[in-house]
Amino acid sequence: MSTHAKRERLLLADLLESAGPDAPTLCENWTTRQLAAHVVVRERRADAAGGLVIKPLAARLERVQAEFAAKPYEELLQLIRTGPPGMSPFAFKQIDEASNTVEFYVHAEDVRRAQPDWTPRELDPVFADALWKRLEKAARLLGRKSPVGLVLRRPDGQTAVAHRGTPVVTATGEPGELTMFAFGRQEAADVELDGDKEAVARLLEAKLGV
Repeated sequence: MSTHAKRERLLLADLLESAGPDAPTLCENWTTRQLAAHVVVRERRADAAGGLVIKPLAARLERVQAEFAAKPYEELLQLIRTGPPGMSPFAFKQIDEASNTVEFYVHAEDVRRAQPDWTPRELDPVFADALWKRLEKAARLLGRKSPVGLVLRRPDGQTAVAHRGTPVVTATGEPGELTMFAFGRQEAADVELDGDKEAVARLLEAKLGV
């Protein structure tokens, strides 16, 4: 596993362990147990994980995920820490880095930011740049459901157009915060929104993300 993905994987597992199995998360009203099961199924059960993007497979995914959620919590955490089996595509370094860096960062923040005493996490510049590069590539996909034009902007002025249209709202923040915003965690992201008040309100209520 590569540096960013491995670090975020282990951090996510540690946060899930500290929170316990019944803590809330920011992810689709899931508890930490359900989130842990999602992570494991995504990596280890390709036959079911397709339900994340293919609607006819959604029922199978829900069933398999419920089966994993019923396992001992400690077992789920160990499966996350050890990573996917050797035959999984996620076992390859390049795929792991490309697919899991953002996935694990967002889910780690899903656990952290759902707690009442959470504090901002300062990201090192290399990791922040890595998140930004991925956000630039995925911006149009993540922002396709935006009801208004949406521009993502770093404090240094770098921008990515997430959705074309008018009126336009510009979200300014660090890459980690913009990532959370673009993945549908608008209310939990520390970004500054510049635009018409009504457009901003519509954007905050929208379902962004994949």
